[in-house]
Amino acid sequence: MPNLTDTAPQTVPKTKPQAAAAPAAGVKAVIIGGAKQYLVKVGDELEVERLTEKGPLQFEALLLIDGEITKIGQPTVSGASVAAEIVEAEVKADKVTAIRFKAKKRVHKRRGHRQLHSLIRITQISS
Repeated sequence: MPNLTDTAPQTVPKTKPQAAAAPAAGVKAVIIGGAKQYLVKVGDELEVERLTEKGPLQFEALLLIDGEITKIGQPTVSGASVAAEIVEAEVKADKVTAIRFKAKKRVHKRRGHRQLHSLIRITQISS
């Protein structure tokens, strides 16, 4: 069995090498989909509450982030919009099961529910 007390502790350098500056991540926006707010960028796919519209979608931007520049809307940023397309019109979420149970009474009830969502892809953010 090796003796671990005889080994010298390893030293870790205290200075980290400086990384090159990362390029700008692109324009990000906060939109409202249903009753929720989402932070999106071009190319993102997200599940929102089920939409009844067909074809391309337009959302108003509540907040725009473009590198170091941030525009905050009151309540929306004027002239800013986010374009999206529907990838799948109806997607079912995981099943949620609710159980009602009364001890010693032989009473129990199970209910299940699967919420419907729409899958969308962000195609363009214009400011």
